[in-house]
Amino acid sequence: MGKTAGTWRTVDGRVGMQPINQTSTVQNHPFGTVVRCKDVGTTNYGEGEFIYVKGVASGALNAWAGIRSKAGLTILAVASGAYDLVGTMMATLDATTKFGWCQIKGRAIGKCLTQFADNAVVYLTSTAGSMDDTSVAGDVIVGAHGRNGGVVTVGDLAGEFEINRPFTLRRTAPTG
Repeated sequence: MGKTAGTWRTVDGRVGMQPINQTSTVQNHPFGTVVRCKDVGTTNYGEGEFIYVKGVASGALNAWAGIRSKAGLTILAVASGAYDLVGTMMATLDATTKFGWCQIKGRAIGKCLTQFADNAVVYLTSTAGSMDDTSVAGDVIVGAHGRNGGVVTVGDLAGEFEINRPFTLRRTAPTG
């Protein structure tokens, strides 16, 4: 059984925004636009922040992506990568001609390789767009922790994470 996505609505007074969980083949907002939203569904994920980006080959729903906000560029996050900002894709953004949102703050659903420990530190892996709770080549993601309660099932390949504008520094563990 897969994780249920939140039902996100903007809370910062903006109207006419592209829905958070939809892609478009037309760029509807400037790259790097950040909106605050609230989950109004039964999942109760609270508030989150989302940034407007363009897709990348093989970009999938819940994939972890490195983000270059001014250019709107995304790259599927992978071990040995250095990313100033990391987020989870809110829709299938599988081409540079598709535009949509990545979540960068709040309770997020993200791809993971195996059952993910609750409160675990998040690490990049050699599988593009997926994370794990085992240190891989020193690739900790600062600002991200598992929040599954230990309920990720093998085959789901997605879990809940608490993120706060995550980034990488190529270290084996977060520091104070």
